[in-house]
Amino acid sequence: MKPTDLSVHLTGFLSHPLAAQRNLSPNTIRAYRDTFTLLLRYCRDQRGMPLERLSLKQIDVPLVEAFLDHLEHDRHSSIRTRNYRLAAMHAFFRYVQSEVPDHLLQCQRIIAIPLRRHPRTTVGYLAKEDLARILEQPDVRTSAGRRDAVLLSVLYDTGARVQELIDMSAGDVRLEPPAQVRLFGKGRKMRAVPLMDATAQLLRDHLRDSGLHRPERFEQPLFQNRQGARLSRWGVRYILDKHVQAARNAHPGFTQPVTPHTLRHTKGMHLLQSGVSLEIIRDFLGHEHVVTTQIYARANLEMKRKALANVAEDSTFPDLPSWQKDGTLLEWLRSL
Repeated sequence: MKPTDLSVHLTGFLSHPLAAQRNLSPNTIRAYRDTFTLLLRYCRDQRGMPLERLSLKQIDVPLVEAFLDHLEHDRHSSIRTRNYRLAAMHAFFRYVQSEVPDHLLQCQRIIAIPLRRHPRTTVGYLAKEDLARILEQPDVRTSAGRRDAVLLSVLYDTGARVQELIDMSAGDVRLEPPAQVRLFGKGRKMRAVPLMDATAQLLRDHLRDSGLHRPERFEQPLFQNRQGARLSRWGVRYILDKHVQAARNAHPGFTQPVTPHTLRHTKGMHLLQSGVSLEIIRDFLGHEHVVTTQIYARANLEMKRKALANVAEDSTFPDLPSWQKDGTLLEWLRSL
């Protein structure tokens, strides 16, 4: 059977432009692939459309909108997830309109489907004392504890995303002054992030203890599991959860939810509160636009507003005289 135009262009989109032209990370490409996996399953299972005969012209605006409703109501996807799936389809049809001009109008109609508005989530970050409680939990008398201590310190100090952390190799660490690490962010964009002296010393000990300081091992993962392979995202989450729970046991009042991304937000907030400009924080965290970094400024303003509100509630002011009862003042105002 002859391949359909949809299969040809979808295969071309996922295999070439995303990796070669847009330089997207493997995780982003997999997320795009998952979007179209869900779309094809919807067409087959919900609409009874044979996949081997599915063509581009059948993927029109009504079908896309019905698919998005299916995600929201049947699969209970959040608005943010729904928007992400739609953004993946926007990218595909931008690619198609340049490859198949005959479908230009159809593509532009799908690209015009708007993203759904959703409320902004507040930035979850840790107070300095709560951060210290987590960082002090690993037992540095054991090799696993020393690895966890370094991992958590690097995760906070660099403000790295989880994927950036687990992608780090021994050769990405530079300990000569100024100490820094090399991170590869979204779109495989590289950035160098400076390290505090304490974190640099932890990394120096970690490299020496693991034998990763030797040049022939520079391609080895910086953080490894028991099998010597790179940690997974779930592995990092497990390590963090273990030490967060230990901190909760020691301090029952500490109940704030904590994820690896919380440490990234914490670094961003601490930089802002230390007087670092948003432009520098943007470059430090690897944000593409400073608009993304402004979430820390909004969170900081909200924190100050709540503090001022608490001060106002605790303060008592004397009764002030009413100017409306001051006849002399009223006469002067009328004379104006």
